[in-house]
Amino acid sequence: MIKRTILTEIENSVKSRPVTLITGARQVGKSTLASLFMDKGFSYISLESMREAEMAKSQPETFLSLFKTPLIIDEAQRAPELFQAIFHRVNEEKMRRGDNYGMYILIGSQMYRLMQGVGESLAGRIGIVHIPPLSRSELLGRDEPTFLFDLPALHRRSSPKLEAKDLFDLIVRGFYPELHANPSLSARSFYSSYVETYIERDVSEIINVKDKFAFRRFMELLASLTGQELIYDKIAKTIGIDLKTVQNWLSVLLAGDIVYLLEPYYEMSLAKRITKRSKLYFSDTGLAAYLARLDIPENLMISAFSGAFVETYAINEIRKTFLNNGIPNPPMYYYRDFNQNEIDLVILFGGKIHRIEIKSGSNYSKRDIKAFKQLDESRYLKGGGGILCLSEAAYPLDEENYAAPIAGI
Repeated sequence: MIKRTILTEIENSVKSRPVTLITGARQVGKSTLASLFMDKGFSYISLESMREAEMAKSQPETFLSLFKTPLIIDEAQRAPELFQAIFHRVNEEKMRRGDNYGMYILIGSQMYRLMQGVGESLAGRIGIVHIPPLSRSELLGRDEPTFLFDLPALHRRSSPKLEAKDLFDLIVRGFYPELHANPSLSARSFYSSYVETYIERDVSEIINVKDKFAFRRFMELLASLTGQELIYDKIAKTIGIDLKTVQNWLSVLLAGDIVYLLEPYYEMSLAKRITKRSKLYFSDTGLAAYLARLDIPENLMISAFSGAFVETYAINEIRKTFLNNGIPNPPMYYYRDFNQNEIDLVILFGGKIHRIEIKSGSNYSKRDIKAFKQLDESRYLKGGGGILCLSEAAYPLDEENYAAPIAGI
């Protein structure tokens, strides 16, 4: 089993909260991580079974009484009625023995339904741990600190090198654990089954999709737009659906962590006219490559999509370092103003602002970071910045900024 960085965050939550919710996209390893706690005395029940789910929904108190705590409940989103009953249980336990830590671990992949129940019943009593797909650091078995553009750290972590061919192989295969636990498994076969199951089960449980083929076309279109600004009316026109449906379907993909958004960076002190559009990224490059029909690495590498997929890879890997270190809402943004100045990634962390460009080539100059000066008037201290690219080693762009290997993330 590949060691997961985020296991420490789950352990900390179990030790300090009565309820821990493990969430994330389908097949990112949630149940596998939770199963490790069975060696620590936890029992396990899954609501995958219709019989179990129906009882949990109709008789939540009776259902919970059948199992001793500590208890793992998988597919918890299938019975949100359980959350109020769990609330009563943890309160009773607190009164009975003085503490109630580590009573329940809930697992689910549909944040839309899960968070409704959590917000209404378990606010203040639950620790939420969001599991992303595997990171390259996890695949290499190395440590995974929160990413900042720190030159010594980038230099140290740039080994082993990541050649362009190897990078695109990794991008196309993606980062779902099963694909790396079983190297002989065809990525195309895996993603075909994944998408079918996701639409038939997860999506259909949240909304009534009358035209599942249109929903799949919607996913395919968004995959081809990873790393780009969202223009809702253009998407609606392309698919042949209305604007409200686009927003509704996008909310489902966001809730399942199939995609996520970067918001534009803005400060009152920066007197600039900036874009208000969000930028969309697929949480896994392999899934995006499959949906966009770009799942042959050699073809993707020379296509017009190569830059966007390298950017998606890098921003995903950076996002994972925050999630895996217990920062559920990574302070990541992008910058673009009406004068076409754009910065791929702005990180605001520890009182410092970090400006980062992501490129699919290797030779760059100060000219390629000219947009950085748009944030020189920021009220925040200036952190490390530069270009993440396919160079073999770091080199200076100016007195403050460097180009560095993307392998250093």
